[in-house]
Amino acid sequence: MHLVNTANQPTDRVSRVVTDFTVWLDAYGETSWDHQSFFAGLVGRRAKSLYYRNRLLGTAAVAPMIFVEAFLPSARRLFHHPLRFPIADSHYAMGFAFLYQSTLNPDYLEKAVHFLNVLRESRCIQFKEYCWGYPFDWVTRNGVIKRQTPLITTTPYVYEAFLQVYEIFEHASDGPLSSVLCPLDRRDEYRQILESIARHAAVDIKDFKTSEAASSCSYTPFNGGGVINAAAYRAFLLTSASQVFSNDDYWRTAERNLNFVLENQNPDGSWPYAVDGVRDFVDHFHTCFVLKALAKIHALTGHQRCLEALSRGVEYYLGNLFDSDGLPRPFAKAPRLTVYKRELYDCAECINLCLLLCDRFPQLETTLETVVKGILKDWIKPDGSFRSRRLHLSWDNVPMHRWGQSQMFRSLACYLLETRKAEKLKSKTEEPEALKV
Repeated sequence: MHLVNTANQPTDRVSRVVTDFTVWLDAYGETSWDHQSFFAGLVGRRAKSLYYRNRLLGTAAVAPMIFVEAFLPSARRLFHHPLRFPIADSHYAMGFAFLYQSTLNPDYLEKAVHFLNVLRESRCIQFKEYCWGYPFDWVTRNGVIKRQTPLITTTPYVYEAFLQVYEIFEHASDGPLSSVLCPLDRRDEYRQILESIARHAAVDIKDFKTSEAASSCSYTPFNGGGVINAAAYRAFLLTSASQVFSNDDYWRTAERNLNFVLENQNPDGSWPYAVDGVRDFVDHFHTCFVLKALAKIHALTGHQRCLEALSRGVEYYLGNLFDSDGLPRPFAKAPRLTVYKRELYDCAECINLCLLLCDRFPQLETTLETVVKGILKDWIKPDGSFRSRRLHLSWDNVPMHRWGQSQMFRSLACYLLETRKAEKLKSKTEEPEALKV
């Protein structure tokens, strides 16, 4: 993460929002419905499967659920039940870790550890190495991905969460509370889990050569390649692991996946979702996923082509994925009719991306300020949670941990940490010379 300009930024308000959210989370619980709840149950899965097999009949089958999603979103509880999502648990772990780093309140570190303990138990147990997937059967155009199938778009978040807390333990290991907050056996356990995750990403996820220098990777251990953000996620995870564990083989694999992402950037700076000629849509949060991965890889390696791709990608991003109010819009190129105007998930990922890249692209500071102010103005519910979607005629207020709540909590906790760092740095530079001696 990097420092941002703190002028006129509502840090105190963000602090209150984040604190209120933690109170809400304790009261609401750690399971929730999801944007996929309509299609996670038997009826929804059959309708969606029919849609992919027969567009005409399938449209008739899914249309009632799309209608309900647009006009009565709370009805998703009729189609499935609340679930626990590893992606959400990872974001909550990272969010509480940021709050600990910002406040040094040990209660926040224990909350982060709690979510890591949950993740340790929710891994895909049929695999030797640590990995995570969805807790429901996911119907896709290429078939059904069974629950507890590892996803390369899920596992890297868990890796980041364990790595963040592991590094907190490492940095605090010589402090007065080290034996309480950072017990040696816990640090060792987290390192072993990180090593296992890296082995899974390197071995269980498959490579598919696309050029002499590049390879795409599988989304799961069982399917083919071609999805851009999947390769970006894996490239980041293995780049990080190559440095954490001094393993050059991880970097060699990561570099091929990175080259696949770089080689498939469109001339206008965007990326399609996949290179199969069918899923060529360009949306907000998948664009953020790719840009974030490149930003992290560049920060770790100084890779010049990453920076060049980021420059083109940010230009496209700012020019095509925001509305006239300066707030994220879901699609630059939509694959279908959408039932919503704005998405909490998009706003959260926008904040995350801006925090990662403001040092290299200062124009993102204005975007960051606009989106944070927009969230504070319109998206906070009286109970402390966030609205999930701005529909065309109303709001979707159903809290969905995986679909925006956890991501927004993490992004605002990170924002809080970074702005406080910037304020401390500013205060030091403005000290009278006599006080600096």
